[in-house]
Amino acid sequence: MKRAVKYGIRYLTAFDWPLLALLVLMTVLGLTVMHSAVGGTDWRFADQARNFLIAFVAMWIAASIPPPVLLRLSPYVYVFGVILLLGVEFFGETSKGATRWLDLGVVRIQPSEMLKITVPMMLAWYFHKNQGNLRVRDFFVAAVLLAIPFILIVRQPDLGTALLVFASGFVVIYFGGLSFRLLVPLFVVGAASLGVLVHFEERICQPGVDWVVLHEYQKHRVCTLLDPTVDPLGKGFHTIQSMIAIGSGGVYGKGYMMGTQSHLDFIPERTTDFIFAVFAEEFGLYGGIMMLALYGLLVARGLHIAVQARTQYGRLLAGAMAMMFFVYVFVNIGMVTGILPVVGVPLPFLSYGGTALLTLGVGGGILMSISRYRPSRNASA
Repeated sequence: MKRAVKYGIRYLTAFDWPLLALLVLMTVLGLTVMHSAVGGTDWRFADQARNFLIAFVAMWIAASIPPPVLLRLSPYVYVFGVILLLGVEFFGETSKGATRWLDLGVVRIQPSEMLKITVPMMLAWYFHKNQGNLRVRDFFVAAVLLAIPFILIVRQPDLGTALLVFASGFVVIYFGGLSFRLLVPLFVVGAASLGVLVHFEERICQPGVDWVVLHEYQKHRVCTLLDPTVDPLGKGFHTIQSMIAIGSGGVYGKGYMMGTQSHLDFIPERTTDFIFAVFAEEFGLYGGIMMLALYGLLVARGLHIAVQARTQYGRLLAGAMAMMFFVYVFVNIGMVTGILPVVGVPLPFLSYGGTALLTLGVGGGILMSISRYRPSRNASA
């Protein structure tokens, strides 16, 4: 009996209660918005409820794994993920023009999703092993470790997932000690490139102009961002309709399940990438601010866990998980409001989909594991 109580207390203390409370609030909000987006409790709502349950189980399992175990597993899960990406490259299944899935016989998986977790784990492991003795060569090796999965995912092509993997890995490299001064030239080049893109928009967006580094559909997404009215019933339809929905919500919103743009099917992907438009139309500006506040608290809690972590590995990995949540939100809301191109990034805990929820659940579990970890006095460095 005492042993059972002991194990029960151990599993309960695996949770970080402030983080868990925020995740429960996001779950309730996500199911509420999904109920409105689908217009009731059809199979999509039931599937999303099941997806949340699976994500919380995955979170609990991840929260129960101590950081030293995650540290030892990091190189192996990274190599395993890269092998799966190579499997997609040579044996993957193609759907809607993209080769992103791998059929294992029993189940079909999208390996790129797991790289959002395994890449920061590997980079945190690398910087943890080399802490106190970092050289320029170490940052070059870290860049190579990040570039391998990034390039493989871009080739699928899946630019949205590739950007998320790159962002989570880059955060680890930056927190690992990369000087901000080295980033200034990159910012200058990026700003100059953006200016050139806007200035020569009419020329480079013409049919037949090859952008070389981007696929044709990616070129159209960027050109649609610059001027969605060029093709209002085609490639610019999503952006225009989502902006109309957000604007029509006004300050207070139209009311729960009263959104006309969503319920009259003007927003094609209203349960996935563009679910924020559904929320903003029904709950207005005030609702959007409250949602962003919840996401802000979630990211802040993750960064607080990173600051309080007892090891270099824990600090870097927790920082990467927190910033992964931030990048998800920033990219999704940016593309829905028309300030970023549409790249297929879901809104955390609101968009329909099991794979993304599973990744977010594991990320939350890792944060909890790092938060609750207390190394023993006899633990070696």
